[in-house]
This record gives sequence, structure tokens and C-alpha cells, in this order.
Amino acid sequence: MIIRGKEFSIPIIQGGMGVGVSLGNLAGHVALCGGIGIISSVNAGYREEDFHTNPRQANLRALEQEIKKAKEIADGHGLVGVNIMTAVTGYEETVKTAVAAGADVIISGAGLPMKLPEYLAGSDTLCVPIVSSTRAAKLLLNQYQKRYQTKPDFFVLEGHLAGGHLGFSKEELFDQKAKSNDEILEELLVVAGDIPVFVAGGVFDGNDMAHFVKKGAAGVQIGTRFIATEECDAAQGFKDVILDAKEEDLRIIVSPVGMPARAVFSPLLKRLKDGEKFAAIRCNNCLTACKKNDETPYCISRALIEAAKGNKEDGLFFTGANAGRINRMYSVRELITEIYEQYREALK
Repeated sequence: MIIRGKEFSIPIIQGGMGVGVSLGNLAGHVALCGGIGIISSVNAGYREEDFHTNPRQANLRALEQEIKKAKEIADGHGLVGVNIMTAVTGYEETVKTAVAAGADVIISGAGLPMKLPEYLAGSDTLCVPIVSSTRAAKLLLNQYQKRYQTKPDFFVLEGHLAGGHLGFSKEELFDQKAKSNDEILEELLVVAGDIPVFVAGGVFDGNDMAHFVKKGAAGVQIGTRFIATEECDAAQGFKDVILDAKEEDLRIIVSPVGMPARAVFSPLLKRLKDGEKFAAIRCNNCLTACKKNDETPYCISRALIEAAKGNKEDGLFFTGANAGRINRMYSVRELITEIYEQYREALK
């Protein structure tokens, strides 16, 4: 498949997972297999020595290093991109740093990336918004055409079965009234016209991939399954949490950013449910939407970092709805090969 000169042989995007879950190693190996490997920019520099004293520079420096690492691993295969949430502090600077470092794609959600084309101007980096509704897609299409005389290179449709923060209201999720991927895809394809759409959220295997492609999608985005791979950048402790999780262990929570999210009901979340709060925390101002006040029960940045380190007691483990179906480790190549062969067989 070729999109605006960018070529990849397998229409699978590895979802961007932060903090520290999808960095250069995972993204590079996905690209090496011909897919689109995605680095999560959020607190990419959490392992840098100056992260607590100078988080902005630490994150930008690490992001540049992780992109270069991924590109080296990919060795000219597939595409390497970055997931940059619109809610991150320093969004514009982060996008421009990723572009300068050679990112092939910027995928952006957690809000509407209204100015993304402006920050990509003059580059050949693909512009990819994440949407969860046709309303969001229409707003972006109108804005991009009116202000920049352009359009997205493709959309990622992220449904309500995804992991982490979700683009649906608490009522839709808790009352199980959110539209299915099938419903949103049918509507979005009409709005998108000739713009390719990749489906995310609850996509588990090649049969799911074939299902959406038959309905008009260009491909799929898969996140959680890539956690249980040897090349995933998170510690083995994080991978073990996903491997051990059952369907009943997953919860929709409301994060400190005020958004609903899906996570494993970990010891941290149990303690929070029982009324515990973290002790005084050092805020590095990573998200513009975070409340950052005395009523905030915990620091989402700190909790996600602890998860990436494999701290089962204090970590926040974001996951998609199908985590309970994951029961063994894979290599990235083994996983992609299995999914793609299932896909090709299902298309027959």
C-alpha cells in the first residue's frame, strides 16, 4: 500500500501505547515486518536522568532518539510514526521534533488535532487524526480544507473497545450505548470519501481484520496484543499483567484527566477505590487537561511510568477489551505473520 509516497506492505498499524510501552524497539520491529510501527511520545524521556528536573527537554531528546532507533531497526521497511496526543503540553514542539527526526507518520487524538497540518507544513510526514465519530471527522475535514487546503492522509477510527483513554462519554460506556465499530465505519466511509480508514479498538486477529476490510476499511490498528511481544519496550512485569488478566479484571475508570479509560483493575485502582491517595507528587505538567489540584487522587504520569517499569502494585495498566484472550508471548514477526495469514485466509 502506498499513501502519498509512503509505502508499507502490511496494512497493520501497531497502536501507540504510553508511557514507555511502545518506543523505538517495538515500533522498529513492526516496521521491519512491513507494518506501521508507532512510538508514543507521552513522557518518552521518563528514563532520562534529567526527566524530573527538565521533563520537556528530556522527552524531546528521548523522542528523537527513539525515532532514530526505530528507523535503524526497520532498515527501510514499513513506516515509523509517532502517536502525539493533542492534550500533551508542548504539542506543536513535539510534532515538529518528530518530523525533524524522520517520523513517517503522525497519528494524533485525545482531542481534535485541528492544527496538525500547520505543524507538518513543508514535510512529507503523513497527517493522521484519530476519530471516534463522523462528527469529529467532519469538523477536521472542514477545518483542514478551510485553513490549509488539505485533508488527512488517512483516519484511524478508534472504537469503544480500545485501551487507555476513550473518545466516548461516560454515559455511552457505562450504559453500553456506544456505537459499534461497524456502525461508525459505515458512516465514516461516506464522510471520508477517498481517504483511507483504519479501524482500531477490539481488533484482535486476522479474522477481525478481514471483517473490517470487507466492509471498506484499508486496514486495522492493533495495540494490546503487541504488549505481549518480546520486543515491546515495557518491562516483563507489565507483560505479565496482560498475560494474567481475565475479562472480569478489566474496568472502565475515570482518569485524573477527567476522561473515561479502560485498564486492568490493579492493586493501585483497588486502593484508590477504597479511598487512598498518593502522597505529595511532583507534577511535570505532561497533560494540559489534567486537573493538577489537591483533589486529584493520583498522578497518571507516575502511575503509567510505574506500569512501564513492571511495578504491579503501583502501576496503571491501560489495555484494550481483549486482554483476557492473550495467553502467551510472541515475537513481533510471529504475531504479525499469524494475523496476516489469518487475514488472507479469511478473505478467500
